[in-house]
Amino acid sequence: MKSTTRGTLAAVITCVAAAAGAAAGVAPAAAIGTVPVPVPLDGVEKSLNVELPRIGGEIPLPTPGAPEGPRFVEGRLIPERVVPQLPVAAGLPGLGVRTPLPEILGNEFNHIGLDAPASDLRTLGPGLDVDAPLTAPNPDRFGLPDLKLPEAGVLTPVLQTVPTADLGLGKGL
Repeated sequence: MKSTTRGTLAAVITCVAAAAGAAAGVAPAAAIGTVPVPVPLDGVEKSLNVELPRIGGEIPLPTPGAPEGPRFVEGRLIPERVVPQLPVAAGLPGLGVRTPLPEILGNEFNHIGLDAPASDLRTLGPGLDVDAPLTAPNPDRFGLPDLKLPEAGVLTPVLQTVPTADLGLGKGL
């Protein structure tokens, strides 16, 4: 192999390694579950010469999932879940507040804080389940289907979460 070919190959490998290292160090926006939202009160605090609460929040990013498709069931002409339920994973917004507390309760407590972190939320949208007014072909009637009552149903939406919060007293702000 010529020295120019080796040099070019080394430069390409170096560039690929640098790009892979840079990509590994930065998380893509889709991989981040929440976006922090600080409330800047520093300007008001300095202009009024007053200690103000520290407020911040978290806004979750919803991510749609793959719906569970229709399922074919023996004895039905139309598959189950004609309109499938769409799963969406997100979260409830989070909130963090710390406010100064006058030393009414003693010298140990200088702030009161509320911390309600963003919690996971799992949802399924409503779906539709219908069936035709005919049965599958009946061999006793020479392959003709029997009549039956039509079926229609709405699959109810699902909402699952476990929110948490913490209220406490502490030193400092």
